[in-house]
Amino acid sequence: MDPRLHKAAVQGNTASLAALLGEKQLGAKILNSTTPQGNTALHIAAGLGRVAFAEAAAAEHGDLLVARNDQGDTPLHLAARAGKMAVADMLITFITMAGACWPEEEPLMMMNKTRNTPLHEAVKQRRSAVALRLLAAEPNCGHTPNVDMQTPLHIAAREGLADVVDKILDQPWVPEKFVTADNVSGTALHQAVLGGHTRVVEILLMKTAPGLIDLTDAVGNTALHFAAQKNDKRMVRMLLDHRPDLAHRRNERQQSALHVAAYYGSTAAAAELLRHSPDAAEMLDREGRNAVHVAVSSGKVDALRCLLGRVRPAEVVNRGDNSGDTPLHLAAKMARIKSALMLLRDPRVDPCLLNRDGHSARSLVEERVAGGEMDAYVVYLWEKLKKYESRRCKNQQLPPVATYQSLRSRRPGSGSNDEYFELSVGTYTLVATLIATVTFAATFTMPGGYNQNTGLAIHADRAPFKIFVVSNTVAMCSAIVVVFCFIWAWRDPVKFKLDQLTWGHRLTVVACLAMIVSLMTSVYLTVLPTERWLAYLVIAIGACTPAVVILILRWEVFYVPL
Repeated sequence: MDPRLHKAAVQGNTASLAALLGEKQLGAKILNSTTPQGNTALHIAAGLGRVAFAEAAAAEHGDLLVARNDQGDTPLHLAARAGKMAVADMLITFITMAGACWPEEEPLMMMNKTRNTPLHEAVKQRRSAVALRLLAAEPNCGHTPNVDMQTPLHIAAREGLADVVDKILDQPWVPEKFVTADNVSGTALHQAVLGGHTRVVEILLMKTAPGLIDLTDAVGNTALHFAAQKNDKRMVRMLLDHRPDLAHRRNERQQSALHVAAYYGSTAAAAELLRHSPDAAEMLDREGRNAVHVAVSSGKVDALRCLLGRVRPAEVVNRGDNSGDTPLHLAAKMARIKSALMLLRDPRVDPCLLNRDGHSARSLVEERVAGGEMDAYVVYLWEKLKKYESRRCKNQQLPPVATYQSLRSRRPGSGSNDEYFELSVGTYTLVATLIATVTFAATFTMPGGYNQNTGLAIHADRAPFKIFVVSNTVAMCSAIVVVFCFIWAWRDPVKFKLDQLTWGHRLTVVACLAMIVSLMTSVYLTVLPTERWLAYLVIAIGACTPAVVILILRWEVFYVPL
């Protein structure tokens, strides 16, 4: 392309264009020149919004309106993509005035190499004004699929362009042209649900064919499956109000929307689904699992809690899948500790049931140990399962119960779990020793010092001093107990993990809290008479420290980090 023409197109300089067109040796043929990427001067002007230049170029050489660059884009594609409304309107006007005299397809419907029309480009970039102008000129271009089988209606629904969706649906809608079997993203309704655009969903349900809500994506998911995945309670309610039987529709894996909600941990969606269709909890997927199974296998504890609180029949929580595994079996087999403990606390859950291999949940945990897993939490779960079996399965024949010795004999010689255990014991011992040392030293350096005549603490008669003495003693004694417990940890590491490690962790937490109280009371005694604000500031910081720790670690601060 002539550098002068390129500069004129970038700047929108119509005078320079007129001068170039007036040169005898160049003439109108200069407008046919292109850049290395195949862009004409009209492409450049359209993409930059140079209206006057684009109008002059189009008037001089009308074939530029259908010229394509290396990507197959026409000038209208670039104007729509960039949202240049004035240029787009001018191009559409020129195209409309020319009528049906184009050698190729209609310019408003021309596709680039990805089969995107100008309307595709406009809605992809959320250019609503340009999209509405295109639809006004060509109302039938809203249902043309691109290479990804996405129509402008799909994209507008996904982007939440309610006005564009409404305009597209003003034209008669033919479902066969709208939905394709290989469209993995589903219909426009699926896309609107996925984007959480309730207004678009309302328009689609109101203005499209009644069967739209029944259409699925390539793997059989309805729009309700998508709403369950996104945990959109409002969308779930809207779809079920429109078609209640959607709760019982399955995809190719035989999963209902409740299965999907359980898999993704969508508690709000699951609660709404069960409110509309309580019997959806009884539906089974291809593996014979209900939503409770799925919540356990996916490790979604909140979803499991939601289901247990809303599912009534005991048969659901004790249902065996194709392998005979109940949700409790799955939790034991997959070491879902929190899920298993939650199930055990539910009185409807039967720990005595056997799967098709003759295993109870407890014996499945022992199988994990036989495979080399000797995690403290797994052994803790084993203890709990034994306890519940002994209470509720006295008259039933179950697999023999293993002993501590047999479990230890199956344990691998050394591994990362042992190394982590050694590191934890060393850390606790070091922390407890430091606390004991500091608190012991504080005993002989009382806040405010001693009376030189009597040898008594100066503040001994004050209430804060008494609180200091008690809290300091609690911190020191708790730390000493932890030290002694951990000294004997090597005698029986498995039993230690089960019975003593939790207490050691709790006593360490108590010692740390007592140290904070000691700090606050000692500062209060020594600083308050001279700097009241400083004393209160230290007390406020100390009081907030436990809250900050809980805020960072949540309630995990009370559990042993193994």
